Amino acid sequence: MNDQIDEKIPRIGMVSLGCPKALTDSELILTQLSAEGYQTSKTFEGADLVIVNTCGFIDDAVKESLDTIGEALAENGRVIVTGCLGAKQAEGGENLVRQMHPKVLAVTGPHATQEVMDAVHLNLPKPHDPFTDLVPNAFGVAGIKLTPRHYAYLKISEGCNHRCTFCIIPSMRGDLVSRPIGDVLTEARALFEGGVKELLVISQDTSAYGVDVKYRTGFWDGKPVKTRMLELVQQLGDIAEPYGAWVRLHYVYPYPSVDEIIPLMAVGKVLPYLDVPLQHSHPDVLRRMKRPASGEKNLERIEQWRKACPELVVRSTFIAGFPGETEEEFSHLLDFMREAQIDRAGCFAYSPVSGAAANDLPGMLPAELREERRARFMAVAEDVSAARLQRRVGSVMQVLVDSAPGLGRKGGLGRSYADAPEIDGVVRLLPPEKISKTLKVGEFTKARIVSAQGHDLVALPT
Repeated sequence: MNDQIDEKIPRIGMVSLGCPKALTDSELILTQLSAEGYQTSKTFEGADLVIVNTCGFIDDAVKESLDTIGEALAENGRVIVTGCLGAKQAEGGENLVRQMHPKVLAVTGPHATQEVMDAVHLNLPKPHDPFTDLVPNAFGVAGIKLTPRHYAYLKISEGCNHRCTFCIIPSMRGDLVSRPIGDVLTEARALFEGGVKELLVISQDTSAYGVDVKYRTGFWDGKPVKTRMLELVQQLGDIAEPYGAWVRLHYVYPYPSVDEIIPLMAVGKVLPYLDVPLQHSHPDVLRRMKRPASGEKNLERIEQWRKACPELVVRSTFIAGFPGETEEEFSHLLDFMREAQIDRAGCFAYSPVSGAAANDLPGMLPAELREERRARFMAVAEDVSAARLQRRVGSVMQVLVDSAPGLGRKGGLGRSYADAPEIDGVVRLLPPEKISKTLKVGEFTKARIVSAQGHDLVALPT
């Protein structure tokens, strides 16, 4: 009997590509689908329709998105496309996705939950069973999350006001639009109440939160709160505290306003971890990039941050081989890496993204040279990172357990405050020495660091 009922419930497969900001868009769509009674899954198999949330930032991401749409069409045939690639035009002005895959049912841009739902309703009418109009496995008002149950991304704004020459995100996601601070804090509390132990704050530019609304005063729990990064971080720290949970900040530009956040990190209100997208160090390259923060002060700022909070971990991303980059400018970047002691660094060889202003700059470097500089950068970055990890050997750290088969009898995997999921290293947990000691996914354990291996630490649970 139940099987017959299940067969009548429309089933939608969802594939989410790209960055955490795209992931939160997917979570909104999944929450709405579940609220309306649709079944959802992460595969094409047995689905009546597939939604592909795409990325269109660099050429490799565009290719992956187009290939995934092709796979979905081949395996399922009924495909709705959303996300950043959906907003991209081909050279002739036609929609790129429709040009490459004319059989898709609908195409929308990013952050377009309602447009996606309209397309779903048109192609797969929603069920009208009142018993299914509930959201299972959700976090109350925070909705459904695609991350493991113990951590979640919290998007605080959409879009960006900067016009960096290598980036096309503003053309796809628009200018900065900050979420009302009351909504953000309500979602955060619902996530902590639902068992989330780590909240990862994301946006295109976290430091600019509230700029678009002139930092207007909002309300939460009957109290006035300014729509500004400092007040947001203070409140998130207060909400997280009773749950013993972490708050991690991503995409923080090095503006002077960030200086006010560091004391909160020093006293443990939020994790002493900053994801700062620096991109380069040489002032001339940064000017050609039209970056919002000048390189001259970044080294000094990082030194000041570390003085105020010695435990601070800085992660960043860089571009090697930007148009016009000289060997001297690149050497400046390598020197900066050594001096700034960036704990975690990623690097892209410059990719001429279609529609980016940087493509018109003089001095495009050969692809081999761009790739060679990326490799040289990563060799320096890995040396710096390895040396900083080595200093942790012998210390005891709090570790959030991500994987622990058989209650961790044979060990497991976790992360310290220095490791964001999927982009940084991990802590490899050895089997506990005490028979009574167990490890549970989503819970914290203390562990003594016994060695460093590449980007990772090896630790013995205590």
